Amino acid sequence: MENLELLEKRLGYKFKNRQYLIEALTHKSYNKPYNNERLEFIGDSIVNFAITMYLYKYFPDSDEGSLSKLRSSLVSQAGLYKIAEYLSIGRYILISDAEDRNQGRYKKSLLADSVEAIIAAIYLDSGENISIVQNVITSIYNAVFPNISLDTIFKDFKTTLQEITQSRFGVIPEYRVLSTSGPDHNKTFEIGVYIENRLYAVSTGKSKKNAEQQAAEIAIQKLDNEN
Repeated sequence: MENLELLEKRLGYKFKNRQYLIEALTHKSYNKPYNNERLEFIGDSIVNFAITMYLYKYFPDSDEGSLSKLRSSLVSQAGLYKIAEYLSIGRYILISDAEDRNQGRYKKSLLADSVEAIIAAIYLDSGENISIVQNVITSIYNAVFPNISLDTIFKDFKTTLQEITQSRFGVIPEYRVLSTSGPDHNKTFEIGVYIENRLYAVSTGKSKKNAEQQAAEIAIQKLDNEN
């Protein structure tokens, strides 16, 4: 395993019990009696809470809907993967030879899950001190996303929704034309977005593209409320 002191330096946190960190870096494919899945379970909730507080503090004038959508993007698989790249997690994870040959060190889902596990490891190692974890997460996110903007980060709601559904359900959303109305030169499209064959949102627009984007935005909000 690579020198964990370098990872601790990047994290801005030195472990008192490094076994927590080792477990957080251990994939289920590795031949050990433990892996990082339980830590990932804890870390998912901690990251969501920490980012919620982070956004509440740094965007005091933004409404709940905007903050929810921004949070969904930052804690999505794509957002966590960027954190993993910053921390060079792929160098440190413990995976089987077969998983290694299968490019496991570069898999976005595997690396994103490892980030959540590491955050949980810090939480437990610090004596469940959420303030310490909050400081670590804030520092890392400030480094990785120095110019977070509510005006630009959600230009493509369809991409954001796909990242969320792939991370949470392992599937991509499906867009279906539910109805059309109006003359050929001025049609209105009604689009539904389905996740695992369940209708999550419906929207209308003067083009399929616009209606799909609006439906994706609604679906993101609904998924965030369910989480």
